[in-house]
Amino acid sequence: MSGRFSRGGARGGARGARGARGSFRGRGRGAPRGRGGAGQTRGRGRGRGGAKFSRTQEPEQESESESEPSEAGLDSEDDDDEDDDDEVEDEPEVKPFNALLESLAADRRQADTRQAKRRKFAHEEEVVTEEVKLDDEEVEEEEDAEEEADEVADDNDADEEDAKDHFETHFANPSPEFLKGISDVVKNQWQTRKLVLPKIGRCVQHVPAATEPVQPSSIGSSKDLKLKSRLVAPFEEVNGALSPLQKEVMPYVFSHQDMLFGGRTVHNADELRKTYCVHALNHVFKTRDRVVKNNARLSHGNEDLELRDQGFTRPKVLFILPTRNSCVQVVETLIALSGADQQENKKRFQDTYSLSADEERISKEKPEDFRELFGGNHDDLFRLGVKFTRKTMKFFAQFYNSDIILASPLGLRLAIGDEGDKKRDYDFLSSIELVIMDQADSLLQQNWDHVEHVFKHLNLIPKDHHGCDFGRVRNWYLDSNAKYLRQTIVLSQYLTPELNSIFTHHMHNIGGRLKSQPEYEGVMGDLGLQIQQIFTRFPSASPAADPDARFKHFTSAIMPSITRNASTGGSLVFIPSYFDFVRVRNHFDTLDISFGAISEETPVPDVARARSHFMSGRHSVLLYTGRAHHFRRYEIRGVRDVVLYALPDNPVFYKEVVGGFLVRSVGEGLVDTGKAKARVVFSKWDAMKLERVVGSKRVRVMCNDVGDTYEFV
Repeated sequence: MSGRFSRGGARGGARGARGARGSFRGRGRGAPRGRGGAGQTRGRGRGRGGAKFSRTQEPEQESESESEPSEAGLDSEDDDDEDDDDEVEDEPEVKPFNALLESLAADRRQADTRQAKRRKFAHEEEVVTEEVKLDDEEVEEEEDAEEEADEVADDNDADEEDAKDHFETHFANPSPEFLKGISDVVKNQWQTRKLVLPKIGRCVQHVPAATEPVQPSSIGSSKDLKLKSRLVAPFEEVNGALSPLQKEVMPYVFSHQDMLFGGRTVHNADELRKTYCVHALNHVFKTRDRVVKNNARLSHGNEDLELRDQGFTRPKVLFILPTRNSCVQVVETLIALSGADQQENKKRFQDTYSLSADEERISKEKPEDFRELFGGNHDDLFRLGVKFTRKTMKFFAQFYNSDIILASPLGLRLAIGDEGDKKRDYDFLSSIELVIMDQADSLLQQNWDHVEHVFKHLNLIPKDHHGCDFGRVRNWYLDSNAKYLRQTIVLSQYLTPELNSIFTHHMHNIGGRLKSQPEYEGVMGDLGLQIQQIFTRFPSASPAADPDARFKHFTSAIMPSITRNASTGGSLVFIPSYFDFVRVRNHFDTLDISFGAISEETPVPDVARARSHFMSGRHSVLLYTGRAHHFRRYEIRGVRDVVLYALPDNPVFYKEVVGGFLVRSVGEGLVDTGKAKARVVFSKWDAMKLERVVGSKRVRVMCNDVGDTYEFV
């Protein structure tokens, strides 16, 4: 089984899309893949043979697929109305058929000429559309030309360019002094400042060593955001007054600095979403209005002007999201903020990305973070192109005709391809200027390699020109410096080494970068009951040696007590990593202990059997993976003591497994309060996970003190 297109992060490819990357099953309504809630099917829509991206689709197949990149018919940032004018200019003059036609009135002859041109234009458009249509991405060039002609006509009302606007100083007209920061970033020379913001917490800001840090403007209201005029009223109506968190986040977001934010919650998700959505629209509208305005200047005979206002391709904003439902939430926010009079293909989007209330199958008894992630359509294979004109928002646009791309890591991975593939396409990522990755913590439970793969293919020099007018490409694009001006915003419930790696290796913004480091009180004191919790640190020389050292400590120090208590039963072993789970399960196979095992791959009947046998005592031990808990949130009964082979990244899991399972057993009279206990195995490399459980004040001592055992009640 190939691991290149797998979903499982820890599995390293065990949950992948199998076979060649061709047509996908289960596209239809993008039905849920059984990732959340008991009783759901596990269909994953894996590819089964076929070409990677077929250029010819049957009509019924086209209506069920997402937008995908195409090598043909992909526009640059020039307006479609220019292409329309070129076609008209190339039309041959209509010649009279005979002397009778020559005697007709001039107005009639002109009318016939216009009619003939329209017939020919319509015929040519039909042919071109047939050649480039891919995955039901309808190319309606004539309508787009009319809409963008309106853009030119309305551009007289466009906002005046503000030299103090961060968009101007960062993207449109960066100064030579500002661009000098690239050399510092290449050498990894940053100056560091520590900040404490009331609503965000501890922060670390990095700016290039030899440049002055970009001073973010103070934000008191939406009037300070330098929004396009057509965004001001919708944003004020949708958002209302700025929240305290928005006032702290927006100065860094709207000054185009990178941000790794580790304090996203279910409760602040909506205000953060409105913040980055209005920022994305503001960026798209400023970019497009400048291009349209310059098109008009060139069309009026100013052909000698040097106007650098574009990238290699049109897409400028990339949203990386975990599920289709999260995509729906972002799109609904974009619709509300954009004020677009028309939304093309909106019904198709709703049919394939959202679920009605009657189709919702997530129990309201599940935790709120689980309902947020897995509510609605939680399919994790999707990609969607969105195009804006002044009056229209068009869904399922071709990637090269889109302004915004919304996709899951798996969807992008399939679109990009892998090394060695005959046909690969990642040029649509060459001119991305804003990357927004929301709910990054949930992406860690998919396949993180897909995320790394996407970031490695951002802002590369394209292999094909795709109709690009290189005379209008900004110089820092031509110098292959786009990744040093790209803004990246990553929002997560907590930080992990993987997210820190993205911050270090892929967030190179010369405008600066900000990472939040929240203070934690720790969840171990919020279990609902006083439970004995024993933390044992084992020696580990390096992160690479940590798995072997952990297994050695577990088998030598923890397993003897599990074996002694086998007659009593009720021992739950929680194992976050699937690799560790397989290793421990194989070890149990060599022992004379009755045990059950539940992972995300375990079939539903086997899960029910394992839970039943464990509750009845037939199984003395139950092995339970972190990914199974993430995707299912099972309520395990019969637990007398918990052993955490490693700490989970998500502190909520600790609270649910240790507090939830044991508190329930105490309430049912299965175990006395004094005998219910949890044992945790950790090393100094688990400091980030440990901090969220025991609190920021204790973690330093527990990782570095002479003692190796810490007991809390």
